[in-house]
Amino acid sequence: MSGRSTKKIADPVKKQTLADFKVGVDNVIFSVDIAQNRLLVLLVMRRDEPFLGQWCLPGTLVRHGESLEDAAYRILSEKIRVNNLYLEQLYTFGGPGRDPREAPDSFGVRYLSVSYFALVRFAEAELIADGVSGIAWYPIKQVPKLGFDHNKILEYGYRRLRNKLEYSPIAFDVLPELFTLNDLYQLYTTVLGENFSDYSNFRARLLKLGFLCDTGLKISRGAGRPASLYRFDAEAFAPFKDKPLVFI
Repeated sequence: MSGRSTKKIADPVKKQTLADFKVGVDNVIFSVDIAQNRLLVLLVMRRDEPFLGQWCLPGTLVRHGESLEDAAYRILSEKIRVNNLYLEQLYTFGGPGRDPREAPDSFGVRYLSVSYFALVRFAEAELIADGVSGIAWYPIKQVPKLGFDHNKILEYGYRRLRNKLEYSPIAFDVLPELFTLNDLYQLYTTVLGENFSDYSNFRARLLKLGFLCDTGLKISRGAGRPASLYRFDAEAFAPFKDKPLVFI
């Protein structure tokens, strides 16, 4: 027996005016400061109305002849210099009234936002201040009230980041090529919280999966024993692709 939908269906006889859209791209750019165990998001300060002087996600309107992905990469290149990054489309936000430039109860232009989710290496990232009033990395727990519906977009992107850690090797896009198991553990605890797994259990399960290669090299940090350096083996990870990892 099928359930009944409570959503009201528009009268097919009544003709409705087609909406005229402008399409924008907004990027949720994350990074992890491993040294201070901080999850960061890149914000820029608006220099135009609406929301003049308010922090927002980096965004742009799509130009003629430009694909959505090209627009996402363009705004990235205008705000940050980085060699290694991960980028994927996140979600489309297009509710009526999400942009103050839309005139309510009129037939004016509607503004869609196709959001993208990016992850970059903090140590390599160089911020570009040209053409903006302000640009800064904000700890995820200290993000202020953003313009437009960007807090909602950020929340959606944060959920995606947490989910991606469960079934993809996205963490290795942030770490340097050689890393310790503690570096990897700190990254996961920074994003997922300290209670997701204890270190000994994390270490044992991760090594059992077999997609980390011990380089035989060690690094000394402080007074403790030298730690082994590992490298991610993408080929060995292939059987686990799109499967929840057991150490999460």
